[in-house]
Amino acid sequence: MYLLGYDIGSSSVKASLVDAHTGRCVSSAFYPKTEAAIIAVKPGWAEQDPASWWENLKLATADIMASSGADPKDIKAIGISYQMHGLVCVDKDQNVLRPSIIWCDSRAVPYGQKAFDTLGHENCLSHLLNSPGNFTASKLAWVKENEPELYDRIYKIMLPGDYIAMKLSGEICTTVSGLSEGMLWDFAEGAPAQILLDHYGMDRSILAEIRPTFSEQGRVSASAAAELGLAEGTPITYRAGDQPNNALSLNVFNPGEIASTAGTSGVVYGVLGEVNYDPQSRVNTFAHVNHTEEQTRLGVLLCINGTGILNSWMKRNVAPEGISYAQMNELASQAPIGSAGVSIMPFGNGAERMLQNRETGCSVHGVNFNIHDKSHLLRAAQEGIVFSFKYGIGIMEQMGMNVNKIHAGHANMFLSPIFRETLAGVTGAVIELYDTDGSVGAAKGAGIGAGIYKDNKEAFATLEKLAVIEPSDTAAYNEAYELWKSRM
Repeated sequence: MYLLGYDIGSSSVKASLVDAHTGRCVSSAFYPKTEAAIIAVKPGWAEQDPASWWENLKLATADIMASSGADPKDIKAIGISYQMHGLVCVDKDQNVLRPSIIWCDSRAVPYGQKAFDTLGHENCLSHLLNSPGNFTASKLAWVKENEPELYDRIYKIMLPGDYIAMKLSGEICTTVSGLSEGMLWDFAEGAPAQILLDHYGMDRSILAEIRPTFSEQGRVSASAAAELGLAEGTPITYRAGDQPNNALSLNVFNPGEIASTAGTSGVVYGVLGEVNYDPQSRVNTFAHVNHTEEQTRLGVLLCINGTGILNSWMKRNVAPEGISYAQMNELASQAPIGSAGVSIMPFGNGAERMLQNRETGCSVHGVNFNIHDKSHLLRAAQEGIVFSFKYGIGIMEQMGMNVNKIHAGHANMFLSPIFRETLAGVTGAVIELYDTDGSVGAAKGAGIGAGIYKDNKEAFATLEKLAVIEPSDTAAYNEAYELWKSRM
């Protein structure tokens, strides 16, 4: 018995086939093999053709089915993870009307800011838990104003994962978690966000039907089965945005639990058990995968743009030429905790929401030409990234979150001993590293939605824990953090 998981990213589409009994991934594949194209007609714009996601999904599916030799009839459920905040528009015949405006497109910023100011900051935050910002609803507002004839033809709007589910099943539906990431869910009313729909002059009928995150959300149609080599009638039983799904993949479901990733950008995603928000909107708050009317579970998301990209910049420009990341970590470890007084602000990859959308740039502080060398700079870069995580976690703690354990995949910056030991030391949290990814998590989410697993504990009982990092040298790390913070 198998479970099939898809992860629809902006770089690639990944598929994984998971043995439901053992929890092991038996086959996985991703397409395209080079990074997927992003259409940028103007500066700040970013679009993708949804049809390209479907074509890459077909290729990935064919690959895993061929390599695994699995019988399509043995696949009992399908789960979908997807890039958040995108906008897909379709007409009544389910034809896509324009390229998808994806997460990193910034054209809707002024629309969201105007809504925030007009409706009132406190009003927006108490209902939406965020500024309308550059999210899906504001992207649709841009379409309404700039492409009115096309807007009039829209039957439903969808997120990227909703589109894939529609292609699989022919049914159009979404989730509360999905609506919340688009600023289209009102947490005070427990209903679609009428205050923002009214402000933008949009009819509620443009939204898809809502279904629970863990539930049957359609079945593979005959036409999709023929295209994909899957069995007609296979149920789709889970979908979630990539960050909530990453948390699910790491078995993060309950208040105080934290999931973190540290690739080009870095994310700290914590679960909150009560409705709350940051008054300065420095973090984003969405419905988590297990949020229900009876049980409040919110995902508080902190994103630091300057994470792995700073580390890679240091490798190219500061580290000795030809050095590997592992060798660079060894060189950095020659410097003491706190890098002998050198501090680096990792904010060189655009405006940071945590800093209230200020673009401060990366800066280096405290260098003494007589005592500091490459090792101090390399260590200070990693510490600076971690200290920015710590600063954001402080915002989460002000919202009522107790951070005592951080779950992460054994990848990217978490491969560095300095990075993970600094994070444990400065936060006082235990770091647990796991072997998993988003498409595998989506498959297990489908197992929960289909009732194959009774709950997340059973679904993730076989999740492989690779390492545990206990906090140590907390006084030294906190002293270095306080110096870093004083230089922000």
